[in-house]
Amino acid sequence: MRFASLGSGSRGNALVVEAGAGSRVLLDCGFGPRELGRRLARLGLAAGDIDAIALTHEHSDHSAGVHAFARRQEIELFLTQGSLAALSASDSALAQLPTLRLIASDRVFNVGELQISAFPVPHDAREPVQFVFSDGRHRLGVLTDAGVATAHMVAMLDGCDALVLECNHDEDMLARGPYPRHLQQRIGGAYGHLANSQAAALLSALDRSRLRHLVAAHLSQQNNTADLARSALAAAGAYSEEWITVASQEDGFSWLELA
Repeated sequence: MRFASLGSGSRGNALVVEAGAGSRVLLDCGFGPRELGRRLARLGLAAGDIDAIALTHEHSDHSAGVHAFARRQEIELFLTQGSLAALSASDSALAQLPTLRLIASDRVFNVGELQISAFPVPHDAREPVQFVFSDGRHRLGVLTDAGVATAHMVAMLDGCDALVLECNHDEDMLARGPYPRHLQQRIGGAYGHLANSQAAALLSALDRSRLRHLVAAHLSQQNNTADLARSALAAAGAYSEEWITVASQEDGFSWLELA
């Protein structure tokens, strides 16, 4: 089992998770076809290598390329009813996709050798979810776009072998930054995005005895730095800062393996 990011941030998000042949899932698709193809090629992949898409929510940095990609490749698209309703408001043809697969916010489903468990998160979207991926031996937990950490989120991410955690902003940088007050309140609110300190507190609450990879993701380019995110997570888990991977907007991160 392995995973890699095509890019992470407010200008587009996509993550590839792979387990064996015919088990390659694209988590979110916030890039158009040409840019997505370019980013897949960096990982040695082509569009036809993707077997399914799992969508977390309807915000454009996660969904901008979803419809075009699912239609062209004729692959399954898994999303909640709320996400479909929100996207259909501006794209009525999406609901007509023959490969559309609606999931509940606590649904477990399979794509080849991958078992994928959805779980709800507090975010200002219609019915947002995040996912835990498993190949039967290893578990990858992904959490971005959440305003606060809930007990259920902790239970879902407990004991994972790899974690991709949102470290969206540094609270001091957000407060002193250029964003207007209403936007600062939205980002820092209960339905916004996790701060470095919140991600660190979540990490400290987890069973990390199996953890082999830790990734800081969805960093704000205006209100955070890679060094601040690494420092917060390192302190929470007593890790070296160099061990922690940071997913960038331009490059994401290359393959990380769980073998």
